[in-house]
Amino acid sequence: MGKGYIKKIVFGTDFRLIIHRYKLNEDFTIKRNASLERNDLISIFFYNNENLIDLVYNQDQRVPFSQNNESAIQLTTSDMNSVIKFPANSEIYKCIVGITSEKLATLLRIEKPNSIIQKITSGKDSFTYFESMNQEMLRNLKQLFEINVENNLSNFYYQIKVQELLYHLFDKLLQRVNLPHQLINNADVEKLLVLRNIILEDLSKPPVLGALSKLIGMSETKMKQLFKQTFGDTIYNYYQKIRMEEAAFLLKQAGYSVSDVGYQLGFSNLSHFSRLFEKQFGITPKKYSVVG
Repeated sequence: MGKGYIKKIVFGTDFRLIIHRYKLNEDFTIKRNASLERNDLISIFFYNNENLIDLVYNQDQRVPFSQNNESAIQLTTSDMNSVIKFPANSEIYKCIVGITSEKLATLLRIEKPNSIIQKITSGKDSFTYFESMNQEMLRNLKQLFEINVENNLSNFYYQIKVQELLYHLFDKLLQRVNLPHQLINNADVEKLLVLRNIILEDLSKPPVLGALSKLIGMSETKMKQLFKQTFGDTIYNYYQKIRMEEAAFLLKQAGYSVSDVGYQLGFSNLSHFSRLFEKQFGITPKKYSVVG
């Protein structure tokens, strides 16, 4: 089907790593079924921005996972179904960490965990959390795939790099607002992913909460609570963050002018666009477009 490998590295009965590195001649799909009996195994997916991942939550309908091509992470309990699609002719760099909640708690040793860390390490309720990947994590991920497997210390080095990834991930999760955990199930997660994709379909249109709650069949209060819990921000702030990231891409990679980007993303006032962009990136869009 192509060139490359899938490698499983076992650090212990409660901690393991699966890495995907290959380039395929045809599309490839991996189906992951939910465990029939709940266990305390947590799966943490790290993936880059090259490919689209679909997830399935106890239904046949597939839900786009990374429509906006962002580098991201998903943490989920074992009672979730998923389908991961690897497209042909793309360099695949993915890793999945499997770790028990008890082992994770032992590794982290956080004296004052927030509500999210408490939930993840408790081994009790179901959860799904999404996080973006910063530059340090992308660097760690790249280093993980560059490890020489012939080296006698390669297993040890893999574990170091995985723990670095976990450090950066939980450092971000610790910065989230300390809110009470709302119960969430497969149907809720599917609706949230649909919601996320509706928001990203057209970044020129701000989200209208009442209309969105009707579209996904969830009360507005529950929708806002679960979205912030799962994605770490309010619906509007999340939309603005992705909107500015899209602006940065269009300015730098696509070479669009500031005015073209502003109008394309729905700004009638370019000064307002510039203020929002500078607030997020610390530099005006005009300066950003010319920085090497």
